[in-house]
Amino acid sequence: MNAATIERDLDLTEIINGEEIMGPSPFTRHQRIIGILHDIIHQHIKLKKLGEVYLSPLDVIFEEGFNRLQPDILFIRKENLSIAQDWIRGVPDMVCEVISSGSYEMDTEIKKAIYEKYRVPEYWIVMPEPQTIEILTLVGDKYKLHSVAAFEGFVTSKVIEGLQVSVNEIFE
Repeated sequence: MNAATIERDLDLTEIINGEEIMGPSPFTRHQRIIGILHDIIHQHIKLKKLGEVYLSPLDVIFEEGFNRLQPDILFIRKENLSIAQDWIRGVPDMVCEVISSGSYEMDTEIKKAIYEKYRVPEYWIVMPEPQTIEILTLVGDKYKLHSVAAFEGFVTSKVIEGLQVSVNEIFE
């Protein structure tokens, strides 16, 4: 692997509404949360044979040259796996963003609007402070709160059949 390949593989640049945005690399706590959540989702979908789950950095190309995002975690149902090519070229069934310091507006407003525009069926917003997970689902053409838990309790996915996640397990 040459330096250009490694650099491309680790590219954290997103294209948001036609503008290239370079985000900082995540902190260890952010990565730990993503890893735990990915493991839980992966075990569930593997057991139930529901599809595939992927981790960032992986480009999701909604519109070439205009909106190319890298959600922290994404899920694609088995019947939609044709969008998983070199990158994801199309609309995943679920995307998840873990909020970092400084990313609140980007994740809860700007990216939310893009995911809503392209009709991503389910959007998870994971907030390490205050240890909260919100799951939004499309109702018509707008996101509505489907499930939420803070500090304790469980959230339930509408898109990933039978998936229930303990907030305590994610923020241990």
